[in-house]
Amino acid sequence: MNTYVDTYCERLAPGLWGEPLNALSNLAFLLAAAVVWFRYRPEQRSIRALVLLLVLIGLGSLSFHTAATQLTRVFDVLFIALFVFFYVVCFGHWFWGLPWQRAWWFAPGLLVLGVVLIPVSLLIPAGSGPYLAAGVALVGLAVALRFFGPPGTRHHWWAFAVAGVVFGVALTLRTVDLSACAEWPSGTHYLWHLLNAVVLYLVTREAAVRVSPPR
Repeated sequence: MNTYVDTYCERLAPGLWGEPLNALSNLAFLLAAAVVWFRYRPEQRSIRALVLLLVLIGLGSLSFHTAATQLTRVFDVLFIALFVFFYVVCFGHWFWGLPWQRAWWFAPGLLVLGVVLIPVSLLIPAGSGPYLAAGVALVGLAVALRFFGPPGTRHHWWAFAVAGVVFGVALTLRTVDLSACAEWPSGTHYLWHLLNAVVLYLVTREAAVRVSPPR
């Protein structure tokens, strides 16, 4: 009996290299983290934590698309969730000017958004539904900054808007992975990785720029 998790078009058999494109595309997350780290050299612990979580997202996803077990599946989603929830907290502090104690309320706010969107999320196939809240939140952050952002923060809105558009494309590619198998044998999941790395780079870079100028 196979013990590996077979949920993507590219995987045809068990083994570390059953999903070569899905595995190697995770290097994009490590590259994104490296660019932010070496360009901005963040000194604030919160920005360093975002960079670290970006690395862990890449490694967690890499572990799942190689070992493909239930345990590595947990790693695949855990670090993404931690990044998203911690990022909205950082947004509340660095962009909205809230003290950390109040900025932490952004995390349960995102959770409430996820609960509200459950009826819609359930309509999205291929396990992509839970990511809908993150996309809606990106658009919400862009709109909030553009029209209501504190002085000195409104010019950041465009990066969140671009990230929202890219995320929408990425989520679509993740969703159609299995249905596109016949025409696209390698699937489209690796494109989700590549574009999602762009999204996470954009938002992490904006936080780093907000706190520290490039060096």
